[in-house]
Amino acid sequence: MIVELSYGKAGLRFELPDEADVTMIRKPRMSIVQDTRQAVDFALSHPVGLDSISSVVEPTSRVCIAICDVTRPVPNGIFLRPLIEMLCRLGVTTDRITVLIATGLHRPNEGEELRALIGDDWVLDNVRVVNHFARKDADHVFLGKTRKRGTVVRLDRRFVEADIRIATGLVEPHFMAGYSGGRKVIAPGLAHAETITTFHNARYMSDPLTTNCNLSGNPLHEDQLEIVDLLGGAYALNVVIDDRRNLSFVNFGEIVASHQAAIDYARRYCEVAVPSRFPTVVASAAGYPLDATYYQTIKGMVGAMGILEPGGDLVICSACSEGMGSADFISAQQELVRVGHRTFLASLMQKTHADIDEWQTQMQLKPMSVGAIHLFTEGLSEEEFRWTGVNRVTSPGPFLRAMLAAKSDRRVAVIPEGPYVVPSITLHSH
Repeated sequence: MIVELSYGKAGLRFELPDEADVTMIRKPRMSIVQDTRQAVDFALSHPVGLDSISSVVEPTSRVCIAICDVTRPVPNGIFLRPLIEMLCRLGVTTDRITVLIATGLHRPNEGEELRALIGDDWVLDNVRVVNHFARKDADHVFLGKTRKRGTVVRLDRRFVEADIRIATGLVEPHFMAGYSGGRKVIAPGLAHAETITTFHNARYMSDPLTTNCNLSGNPLHEDQLEIVDLLGGAYALNVVIDDRRNLSFVNFGEIVASHQAAIDYARRYCEVAVPSRFPTVVASAAGYPLDATYYQTIKGMVGAMGILEPGGDLVICSACSEGMGSADFISAQQELVRVGHRTFLASLMQKTHADIDEWQTQMQLKPMSVGAIHLFTEGLSEEEFRWTGVNRVTSPGPFLRAMLAAKSDRRVAVIPEGPYVVPSITLHSH
């Protein structure tokens, strides 16, 4: 059987042996928007939780549109220009509109990468496009602390001081916030490092409710909603895409209501029930741009771990075309490999603020506590691979043939789209 995974820009194909009992785990077939401009225009003219955008926009309004950074495959080229043109029709001049890239603590997006991210030169030619820098203190405004957990909230001044704040993003499963998009574009996307490192401390990350597809009681989600309130509200443009990156859903409106409506749509496809766990699971890290670094690859491991039998084998395939990730993340991985899982986790639990990017290393501990992790990648050097702390796969087809030959239970689950599909166990009563 030939399987194809999302991997880099071209995909990855390899053969599984005939004796493998293969279960493919995919989204149900999604409807595709044929006329994207018409769909965007309809969404803008029929906002969720709002009578009309014209009732809140004035010609003197300062507008800040937040977009996700290059790590997310958001089709910005489909909606940014229509959104800006709508604002202009309401009397806002382009010099009063800023597009702000919600980088969180990721690197800025510049040059040709920026051009590809925006997806429309008209936008670059007509409005100001800038990156968020989480470590620039002067760029941020202190809004207070969240009531429930006392999280210090500092957000990018350009977003806070805008009269009209619009967060745009992709709604998909997220292994900490439940679902991406909406409020998550604001925090951590536009937050100061102090706020982000609080969000990512071990107390949040170890909470069992801080997980894929869960919003109920999720401490990260609860804080994010409080931050929207501290900010004084915002609007959102939300999209859902299929496994080929085609637009399937778009809406616009008040940020909490419109985001929830997009989640309700996405859930029908992204959450897939399976009847049992599997001794062998094969998954991708969702292909480019998400699998460009090992840092983001961990999302694929976490997404798949819920259906892995304890002591089983998880094979993850990720291009890692840009290597490991940040220097901070590399340091955390080196420390994990040096001291081991338990000592590393114990040190994290003492901190009120996570060191930058070490939360992703903490998330790696979750699938490692379930079974053995095996990684196929063509993007890491021998030295870099040692820092992953997982087992190396040189060729997935032969590796899986040899592994399955040694097992009596040859059931294999394959998740071609990686973390964009979250399987869960459904136990049937008799």
